[in-house]
Amino acid sequence: MTQYRLLLEYDGTEYHGWQLQPHARTLQQVLEAALATALRHPARLHAAGRTDAGVHALGQVATFRTDRGLDPCELRKSLNALTPPDIAIREVTAVAESFDPRRHATARIYEYRIWNQPWRSAFWHRFTWHVPRALDVRAMRTAAAALAGEHDFSAFRASDCESESRIRRVTHSGLTEAESLCTYRIQGNAFLKNMVRVIVGTLVAVGSGALYPEAMAEILASRDRRRAAATAPPQGLVLVAVCYD
Repeated sequence: MTQYRLLLEYDGTEYHGWQLQPHARTLQQVLEAALATALRHPARLHAAGRTDAGVHALGQVATFRTDRGLDPCELRKSLNALTPPDIAIREVTAVAESFDPRRHATARIYEYRIWNQPWRSAFWHRFTWHVPRALDVRAMRTAAAALAGEHDFSAFRASDCESESRIRRVTHSGLTEAESLCTYRIQGNAFLKNMVRVIVGTLVAVGSGALYPEAMAEILASRDRRRAAATAPPQGLVLVAVCYD
């Protein structure tokens, strides 16, 4: 039995997230169906993280096992032929039996894009949150910087988050601006459910003047979800990469 690693890109717009769900089209379901056809037997995929409905990926990692001898390049071609155009298999590689894409990840990098113009973008609308009011990007940068380090991120999680520990280590939290796009980039060892989207919602509240920049550190220290802003919509979020030693 050999374990293989897939490096995946996908546009999550038409899917109910990664994880298998009854009566719903998910990324795991579509990819496992393609694998079953290519391998001629069922195979279960295990991913580095379960992206939510509408969230995208440029560097999702998933593994499967098979006792068939495979040419990774041929399997990549087959899977790309068997999947819809909003999914792309970038790499197929054999990995050690002990490799676990979730537990062995040392960092994950996410980006969230905001389209900041009075008009909507016909090009970016599937991959950005349209915020028509002007944003104070300098204030947002100040607020974002307060999240770097190891903290209890209870204030920035979904109410139904089931993680036993709310402690996470953030090694980068910053904002860039290019033309009409504001891009928030965050790197950490792991993330709580909806953590990035709640952070972005709070950053937009800072940028629009509803919160002052120093409020981010105060909200973080409070560990109170009620003090953070509303959760940003999913379409602006992209899993950029999963890092391993």
